[in-house]
Amino acid sequence: MIFSQVELAPADPILGLTDAFKADPREDKVNLGVGIYKDESGKTPILKAVKLAEEKLLQTEESKSYLGMEGVQAYNRAVQTLLFGADHTVVNNARALTAQAPGGTGSLRVAAEFLVRHTNTDTIWLSNPTWANHQNIFQSAGLKTQSYGYYKAETHGLDFDAMLSDLAEAKEGDLVLLHGCCHNPTGIDLNEAQWQQVAELCVAKSLVPLFDFAYQGFGAGVEEDAAGLRIVANIVPELIIANSFSKNFGLYNERIGAVTVVAANDAEAINAFSQIKSTIRASYSNPPAHGALIVSTILEDESLKQLWHEELQAMRERIAEMRSLFVASLKEYGVSQDFEFISSQNGMFSFSGLNKVQVKQLKDEFGVYIVGSGRISVAGMTKTNMPVICKAIAAVL
Repeated sequence: MIFSQVELAPADPILGLTDAFKADPREDKVNLGVGIYKDESGKTPILKAVKLAEEKLLQTEESKSYLGMEGVQAYNRAVQTLLFGADHTVVNNARALTAQAPGGTGSLRVAAEFLVRHTNTDTIWLSNPTWANHQNIFQSAGLKTQSYGYYKAETHGLDFDAMLSDLAEAKEGDLVLLHGCCHNPTGIDLNEAQWQQVAELCVAKSLVPLFDFAYQGFGAGVEEDAAGLRIVANIVPELIIANSFSKNFGLYNERIGAVTVVAANDAEAINAFSQIKSTIRASYSNPPAHGALIVSTILEDESLKQLWHEELQAMRERIAEMRSLFVASLKEYGVSQDFEFISSQNGMFSFSGLNKVQVKQLKDEFGVYIVGSGRISVAGMTKTNMPVICKAIAAVL
């Protein structure tokens, strides 16, 4: 008997929270744990651009044959344009090669397994804090994890000095996990001058950046949010990008992402990419087509692309509105503590500063579910549930 030896796995800190939320019978419960965009009605909509692209695909798709290991070629070209812009040197010189992968998580895992199997890299540095699943992904692939300072609790802001100081201790060939924009969970991003310093440190220490780029367009805009990545790509000879279209196209259950390897020259890019494909072959062989075809159809059609940009802007602006309303509503319900820092954070999440005791009290007494770290999904807030949220927070502070 082999299964009798298996122990029950601990609940995932985010998905396990959703399970508990679903089991909660209270009607006024609120889930601000999982990172899913909700509209004002509390639903996760399908974008109009996506629906139109699917209608077009239904009429024009001629086969359900297997894709190659690297996925839909038009999609991979579109990914590179979004990441680097229309005329970046890493694309023009064939230093960047892209493979479709199953979501951001799958992209990170493919990158990690490739690095463990085919390079001497053994350590990746993660920001403190970072997305709850990062450590699990990289350790499961065989990488050791270290952490670098990022968040300063006293100021609710970036501790850039700690970041540079900690990364100065990294050894040659170590990976550095960087959040391309809308840092998860803090919502605090580097400015362009800081990105430049990080890039220069990576060159000086021979470190390899691995970008987790899951929220492009949810910060300042599609082009603006890629500024940090492009600064690093201009300076650092080797890097890897794992990106996702779950959030900015609303394609959560299509599991559509990509892994892009950038090498010092085209020959090394070809060699590295061949092993990326080998890693894919040993894992899931080749990716599903539908999500990639949706994205490539939208980005190749000027009217659909314009519609997507408009819908993405509307999502971005709604999140910004919820940030401002959250800060104002906390004051309205008698919270004297200064929460203005939430207005300056970017993307779907806010790092509230609430402790584990307060988080538990929110869940147990008020049915308001947030992650134990104090991360709040602002994208799940609405004008309707805002009073419930803010009254509860006021009660636990």
